[in-house]
Amino acid sequence: MLLHMRKNNSILSGFSPLMLMIALLLSMYSCKKEQTENTNPPEITAVTDLTSRDIALTAVNYGDWIIIKGKHLATTYKVDFNSVLAADSLIYADDTTVTVKIPVVLPDPADNPITVTTRYGSATYNFRILQPPPTILSFDPMAGAAGEVVTITGYNFGGVTSVKFGTVEATIISGTKDEIKVSVPPGITTAFIYVTTPSGTVRSENLFGLKYEIYTDVLTTGWSYSPSSSNVTYVAANTSPVKRGINSLRINFAAAWSYLRLVKSAAMSTTGYEGVKFSLYAPDGFLNKKLRIYLNGSSTPGSYTITVTKTNEWIQYELPFINFGNPATLTQVVFNEFSGTATFPRQIYVDDVGLY
Repeated sequence: MLLHMRKNNSILSGFSPLMLMIALLLSMYSCKKEQTENTNPPEITAVTDLTSRDIALTAVNYGDWIIIKGKHLATTYKVDFNSVLAADSLIYADDTTVTVKIPVVLPDPADNPITVTTRYGSATYNFRILQPPPTILSFDPMAGAAGEVVTITGYNFGGVTSVKFGTVEATIISGTKDEIKVSVPPGITTAFIYVTTPSGTVRSENLFGLKYEIYTDVLTTGWSYSPSSSNVTYVAANTSPVKRGINSLRINFAAAWSYLRLVKSAAMSTTGYEGVKFSLYAPDGFLNKKLRIYLNGSSTPGSYTITVTKTNEWIQYELPFINFGNPATLTQVVFNEFSGTATFPRQIYVDDVGLY
């Protein structure tokens, strides 16, 4: 260093004493840094979280903040998780640790090795970084016979290992991170659907199937279309659109507040059932219009009003009996046009009407 300064004496001679001192200090710091910077390749020994920094973890989740522990990490400039790079602004390093945020989406549902790259090499650490637990948003159709294909939609289905209807394993036909197709196992009438991935198991909020059918292609024996319905006509064997099977029920409302009654010849007990279930298809003419559902010929004990916000697609509804005053028996299911405005006639389609 002194030799270097002698060679540049002519340059430094023009500096003020203060500037000379600053230059000397900077030169000494530079020499010290060059002598002390660790040039060994990095090593990774453990991964912890930011809370329990002394406890080595065996697995973490997508999107977590972690501390990578090891040696020779101070010059880290890149961390990737199974080929997905962490953002530069989310990496903080010293010689023994790298604090970094895991990206929110990774290629594998569980096995995502960590690679740290410094100026002097790279190190890879095999580690389990898990996607979040699965979430079921919906399944379609809401009922079906053995062998029928059901599409389950949701989040974090990557690496799905099992789909069950109750306790019965279903055959998985195909799967992506947000959709699974399965076939209904034999012997299933009603059941909750369970999806299992390396991150856990989730149960569907709604029940698959109908415990009791009112309309599926045709009205069940003992049910009829009431002549006391008002300003309405219907097509009992409508062929398009159809949710499932070969037919749906088309209801034509001729005027405001018109309604169709489905009537049971003898009252049936609601014991063992939780509510009413059906699929609804509304054409464009029903957009932002209302449909009221009530039971047993009167809405006084309770009713459920649907405002149609989606048209030209089937929407499934599961309505607990609490909406209808928890009736002890069932004699009628009524579909009531409840907007009272706009142009008539207009129609809706319903399918898979029953109890769950």
